[in-house]
Amino acid sequence: MQAALTLPASVTIETTAALAAALPAQVRGGSGLLRIDATAVTESDSSTIALLLEAGRQARAAGREFEVVGAPPKLVELARLYGVDSLLALVAPPDAAASAAGSVPASTPEST
Repeated sequence: MQAALTLPASVTIETTAALAAALPAQVRGGSGLLRIDATAVTESDSSTIALLLEAGRQARAAGREFEVVGAPPKLVELARLYGVDSLLALVAPPDAAASAAGSVPASTPEST
């Protein structure tokens, strides 16, 4: 599985502009599924969500499918909070899917 774009450890307001500038070339540089690899991300913020939404928009405009693989729990939770997790096509890494099967949901009615 080769990602079209592998995100660095820190994807915050300080780094997203440079990553966004690389998106058009990544989208034009392939066909089929545009996969964003987020497994290395350890620091993210709302600009990360904006970057991923833009990547998805560009991919769909080019007739490509889009997914984000390996998003860390904090990023997944932020996407859910904003209500855009389904737009980002978040795909857990295979090892996380197995461990999530026995886990408790991140939010409960008492915590909201």
